[in-house]
Amino acid sequence: MADAPTAGDLKKTPLHDLHVELGARMVPFAGYDMPVQYPTGIMTEHKATRESAGLFDVSHMGQARLIGPDHETTAKALEALTPSNFVELGFGRQRYTVLLNAEGGIIDDLMVSRPIDPAQDGTLMLVVNAACKDGDYAHIAANLPDNVKLEIIEDRALIAVQGPLAVEAVAAHAPAAAELGFMSAAPMEFDGIAVHMARAGYTGEDGVEMSVPAGAAEAIARALLADDRVSPIGLGARDSLRLEAGLCLYGHDIDQSTSPVEGNITFCMQKRRREEGGFPGADRIQSELKDGPGRIRIGLKLEGRAPAREGAEIRLPEGGPVGTLTSGGFAPSVGSPIAMGYVAAAHAAPGTKLELIVRGKALPAEVVDMPFVPNRYYRKPKA
Repeated sequence: MADAPTAGDLKKTPLHDLHVELGARMVPFAGYDMPVQYPTGIMTEHKATRESAGLFDVSHMGQARLIGPDHETTAKALEALTPSNFVELGFGRQRYTVLLNAEGGIIDDLMVSRPIDPAQDGTLMLVVNAACKDGDYAHIAANLPDNVKLEIIEDRALIAVQGPLAVEAVAAHAPAAAELGFMSAAPMEFDGIAVHMARAGYTGEDGVEMSVPAGAAEAIARALLADDRVSPIGLGARDSLRLEAGLCLYGHDIDQSTSPVEGNITFCMQKRRREEGGFPGADRIQSELKDGPGRIRIGLKLEGRAPAREGAEIRLPEGGPVGTLTSGGFAPSVGSPIAMGYVAAAHAAPGTKLELIVRGKALPAEVVDMPFVPNRYYRKPKA
């Protein structure tokens, strides 16, 4: 067995020194030394994000560009690797998608945005998961046509601000942020610093993610944290917020064996792609769309206060096993333990009673709709 990474082996984000200064407890995560929580604790950080605004360092994520001669060429190159419609992605729009292997399993999930500037026609911007980025880059580069290239961005940091007051706090420094619609992205200035801002997030709350020059990341973070509305948030609260939002964590809730249909994320597949196919694993995925998958990701609410964790067996009451948990924990906004996992499709209907086996004990649970906490993503008022 390989030795666990030491602090000296771990990479550091441009905000590392600030995390330490703020008293964060640092842990290894995806090869980086990352804050899991600050002195106030995970519950307080979770509540701060739901009620006000939280600042997350996501600089460990991978940022890259696909560059081709025109939008259609670049979009079709990415469509050959994913099940999403990028040809019709508008200027300044962003889309969630997944890289697929030949069997229709998920190599990674990622965000893709098209620059708002027509002068950058032919460019698509990618943000991929930290633990997967090297493999993603190799896979993408090996499967591009000769006239499209992958450009890895090494000199940028990524800062997310999430919560009902997040955009208001950011707009105090970058007024144009207030005009962004959900899943839109645009370049703008933050206190005179050029940044690229996208309105999205993984907490279920309104918010933005900013790609910023690495050398300016600390100044931007300090400016935001000087605002009483904004609190620093670590990986612990990020995970509890993500779970309440019913969103997948790569390597846990989705992986190379999971199709988008099984993962219950078919929203990443627009109508044209579902019908036409032409992506890796299309035969399997289109068959699952038509006939239903054999298993599917579900949400579960547990009775009592004891949580169940990843790997717990899911069983029928006084019956046999029907699935496995992939994520679980206490949900501060719900006031009870919740979980996600995969079960045979016949047992996936909301209201189904199941049991989770934790240390040999059966914990009663019920299948519920997701998200566990209503999403509050921003929608522009209609004119």
